[in-house]
Amino acid sequence: MYPVAILTGGLATRLLPITETIPKALVEVAGKPFIFHQLDWLQTQKIEKVVLCVGHLGEKIQVRVGNGDAWGIDISYSFDGEKLLGTGGALKKATPFLGREFFVFYGDSFLPIQFKPVADTFQRSGMPALMTVLRNEGRWDKSNVVFCNGKLLEYNKYKTNLKMTHIDYGLAIIKAEVFSSNPTGSCFDLADIYESLAKKSQMVGYEVMHRFYEIGSKEGLASTENYLKNNPS
Repeated sequence: MYPVAILTGGLATRLLPITETIPKALVEVAGKPFIFHQLDWLQTQKIEKVVLCVGHLGEKIQVRVGNGDAWGIDISYSFDGEKLLGTGGALKKATPFLGREFFVFYGDSFLPIQFKPVADTFQRSGMPALMTVLRNEGRWDKSNVVFCNGKLLEYNKYKTNLKMTHIDYGLAIIKAEVFSSNPTGSCFDLADIYESLAKKSQMVGYEVMHRFYEIGSKEGLASTENYLKNNPS
């Protein structure tokens, strides 16, 4: 199975004051730090290597999670450094630890999805990237994807339109080569990479049928807490 990058470097301002002294990944949800739930799930998916892209208060994550022995997963860390690099810049910096192809998802998301079918679809596609998508129609957030007959036709995080009925589910697979034109240490958004790939028909879609959970907001945190209490991994 591919290595997994988890983007955990954000400032988590929407969860203040909870995140004044701890990073979002360590916010307690259903009895333990949120990132423990993510790693528990990755263990069930037989993931062997995880790279945590860390920034704000990232040292605290490293202290709590350690090297991954508790999950039987090899866990390493890629720190933004003196300045936050954005989701794209953080991934670019982490590519030496991740290799040529890898999964990626966000540190505030819990995605109850089987990883192997996603990996199999990516392998068959021959594309440089895959995005999982969910038929949304404005339910969980603004729909930002045009997906039809198995094809990802358009993605735009900032500018939506009526053709967009799906949303980025949060799990992707990427080849490191998609960052070839971005210098290491530069700050950029992963969403801009996705938008460019979609425009060039270089990103395959994989449709998911069940909702995602997130702790990026206090409302999302409450919903995720309820789900994890009732569905321990």
